[in-house]
Amino acid sequence: MAALFGARVRRLRTAAGLTQAELGDAVHVVSTRITQIERASGAKPTLALARVLDAVLGADDLLVELWPYVYREAFPDWSRRFMECSERAVAIRQYAAHVVPGLLQTEEYARAVLSVGRTLGSKEQLEERVALRMGRQERLGSPDRPELWVVLDEAVLRRPVGGQAVMREQLARLLRTTAEPHITLQVLPFDQGEHDVMGGSLTLLTMPDGSEIAYTEGAHYGQLIEDPDEVASFALTYDRLRAAALPPLMSLDMIRSVMEDNHRGAKVPSRSERRRLAQEQLQQSGGGRLRGGGRRVPGRRPRP
Repeated sequence: MAALFGARVRRLRTAAGLTQAELGDAVHVVSTRITQIERASGAKPTLALARVLDAVLGADDLLVELWPYVYREAFPDWSRRFMECSERAVAIRQYAAHVVPGLLQTEEYARAVLSVGRTLGSKEQLEERVALRMGRQERLGSPDRPELWVVLDEAVLRRPVGGQAVMREQLARLLRTTAEPHITLQVLPFDQGEHDVMGGSLTLLTMPDGSEIAYTEGAHYGQLIEDPDEVASFALTYDRLRAAALPPLMSLDMIRSVMEDNHRGAKVPSRSERRRLAQEQLQQSGGGRLRGGGRRVPGRRPRP
């Protein structure tokens, strides 16, 4: 894809009658950077550069639309394969143990989740990943949109990713899925106890030919499973999770309840504020001050 992107840039540049140096000046990069892009060598173009090239060369968003496929080449083979299959799947079934699945994330929630990744090198790279994730959501509104069935662990609802305001909007986004006939949402409550996918998340993809693919994911790794027997085993596991989860209407009631609890919780003072208030109370009562983990340090008596 990097080679295809480079070929398109070269063709557009030639059609515009520009040299590499002239194009570099127009987009504010050195001419050798244009050479690297056209030869698909060196660092891949950023989303910002793709947008500028598109505008200068009058590509009508062609380069911007190609960019996600170029950027995807930086991911491991199994991750690229999963993304490619997801874009063709006619049905997607997911169990999410820790965070809301990418297809249902708000932009701010996605930014908070992706900002803790160990592979991010810059703010620009973070924004590129956010843009890529938001772009994948567009398929849910397209004519070939897949059927999406999501089971969320209760922990997903109760962990305030990005803070109370971001989480509230994310929960509201989940509630809005009720208007989408192709999306089914369930919550697996804590009181269901242990299950087979406690260590991570699970996704099952149904392809246009009826075949199925499973994908398991932990904090820093993922595995794509295509062996029919293994996939069938994961499908049975998912069916059990779906049966143990709350029905869709009860699940939405739980999401609404958690959102209301979070709103009330937003009025509770922060940890630093509580600590400051505690110190003031101690000083007013003649006690010592708090240090470290909250240990009380008695005040010294003045020498006689």
